[in-house]
Amino acid sequence: MATLHLLSHSPFADGRLNSCLRLLGAADGLLLCGDAVYALQPGTTQLQILEQLPASIALYVLEEDLQARALPVPARVQAVDYPAFVELCGRYAKVNSWL
Repeated sequence: MATLHLLSHSPFADGRLNSCLRLLGAADGLLLCGDAVYALQPGTTQLQILEQLPASIALYVLEEDLQARALPVPARVQAVDYPAFVELCGRYAKVNSWL
C-alpha cells in the first residue's frame, strides 16, 4: 500500500527527515512543504540523499513554499501547487504527516 509522506519541518531542526527516509517504501511519495523545503538547498547532504533515492519513490515540493524561500527546483523533484497537492493525497492509499 503506497503512502504519501508529508514533511513540513526543517531538516536542520530535528531528525524527522531521516526517520521518514528510513520508512519510505518503494512505491511511496514524499512531499516537502513549509521549512522542509530547505532540504532542497543546493550543496546540502539532505539534497544529495534525496537525489539518491530509488526512482520509484516520487519526490514532490509545494511550489509556493519553494518560491517563498527562493530555492530552485532540483531535477529529481516535481513542484506542485495546492490543487495538485490535494490530488496527490487522493492518489496514494495512505497519507502520513510527520508532525
